[in-house]
Amino acid sequence: MKKIVCAVLVFLSLLPLSAAGAVNAKSAIVLDGLTGAVYFELNADEQLPMASTTKIMTAIVTIELGDLDREYEVKREYTLVEGTSMSLREGERLTIRDTLWGLLMLSGNDAALALAGEGGGMENFVAKMNAKAHELGLENTHFDNPHGLDSEGHYTTARELALLAAYALRDETFREIVSSTSHSAAGRSMTNHNKLLRTYDGACGVKTGYTRRAGRCLVSAAERSGRRIVVVTLNDPDDWKDHAELLDLGFSKFEERPLQTAGCEVGACTVYGGVPETVPLLAGETLTAWLADGEQPQVVLHGPHFTYAPVFGSAYFGRIEYRLGGETLAEGQVAYGADSARAAEKKSLWERIREWLFG
Repeated sequence: MKKIVCAVLVFLSLLPLSAAGAVNAKSAIVLDGLTGAVYFELNADEQLPMASTTKIMTAIVTIELGDLDREYEVKREYTLVEGTSMSLREGERLTIRDTLWGLLMLSGNDAALALAGEGGGMENFVAKMNAKAHELGLENTHFDNPHGLDSEGHYTTARELALLAAYALRDETFREIVSSTSHSAAGRSMTNHNKLLRTYDGACGVKTGYTRRAGRCLVSAAERSGRRIVVVTLNDPDDWKDHAELLDLGFSKFEERPLQTAGCEVGACTVYGGVPETVPLLAGETLTAWLADGEQPQVVLHGPHFTYAPVFGSAYFGRIEYRLGGETLAEGQVAYGADSARAAEKKSLWERIREWLFG
């Protein structure tokens, strides 16, 4: 009997976190932010309310509308909302950009109403949120409002929320805001309440959320060695602990691998009018990247398709770039690997006849 119990315990220790009961969430996922690969999931396709993590979409729609430095006047209707607030005051003037900071850092529901109002009106703005969800292929997501307060038609899944976050993190403005621990704007001192920014190595955002119906919702991300992991938990009473463990799980999938060694051949270049007519291209340095099993980065050479003689070995050719999921993993310089002298010019037929006749 003891042997059976021990065997069961060993088996459970080898199971994914969900099977071993270590994740407290109703729904969860660990997603590779570059490739979209899933390293862990728990009820990841169940439609659930997502509270203020809604504001990830509110922010992206606002950013993509542009004109972030436009100033506007706060209307009374923007201030009439319950829950978390950036304390907008009727008649106050501030920019869309400052309001974005209040939306994401202070989780201001009033900021969400202001951005929707200034982004074409509530109904129109929410329609844009749903259109963006459709554009991104988020077919199990629907928005009723820009702030995330409970509503029957307001839901997403852990999988689709992670995909949305991965998309949002590709935007420089969004990434700057959610990765900042503090900020001053519009006469306000803002502090980011995302604990992971202070406690987890490489954490870079993104958004917390809570309502009674949704429970504690959290979207987090971290970057290490050029790789980004996105974690989502919905209705998780112990989300901070779970996210640290799930981020660790994500990063455990990677190992450092060589991409090239200094001096290795990475291509060739045609030399017009040269001898030889083709010269090798050599890597200027050793490059490595953190990769998961089976990943093959795309190799892109940046330089001329051809050149003219003479060419000198070790002269600068251009750059080599290794890309994965549309982002750069590593890059370095490339040099010509051999000389190519200018070929002797061929004489014309008339020149050869004259030389034959007259010596």
